[in-house]
Amino acid sequence: MTTDDFLAPGTRASLTAVNSQLDRSDSAPLTRLRLVRTLLHELEADPVMLTSVREALDGGAAWEQIAEAAGLKAAAARWRWSGTDAEIAARLLAGRKRSVRPSSVPTDLPGLSVAEAAAQLGVSAQAVYLQISRGKLASQTVQLEDGRTYKRVILNEAEPHS
Repeated sequence: MTTDDFLAPGTRASLTAVNSQLDRSDSAPLTRLRLVRTLLHELEADPVMLTSVREALDGGAAWEQIAEAAGLKAAAARWRWSGTDAEIAARLLAGRKRSVRPSSVPTDLPGLSVAEAAAQLGVSAQAVYLQISRGKLASQTVQLEDGRTYKRVILNEAEPHS
């Protein structure tokens, strides 16, 4: 069996590019690295992965066996390959959306975070939420373009804190 028998054209092209660079003694290391990275991406996206998983399941393989063959945990394999094509695509899209979110809280938000307000007032975060719910502290929820929301506390410095 050759790669032409089961790999997608894009994957075959990436594999050929890697092979041609590996055969050259003058190939640049960064060029090889980029080509290998592209090949890895193509292999992960190649339909042969899902087809092979479905054929293995139809043949009686367990998720644990599939996971071991793919170098994954069983839960990760199930998450990646279980369900219909539409369900898999929706999960992968949701995962990509999460992965592009910044990991840090923006610093240009109005007011204070609940933790900052609690530290400034000398109370717990629960006490701040309680004061907000009772109307003793003003707050607003800020939603960013990427969907993240933050509760911000607006302290009026003229009022005594108790």
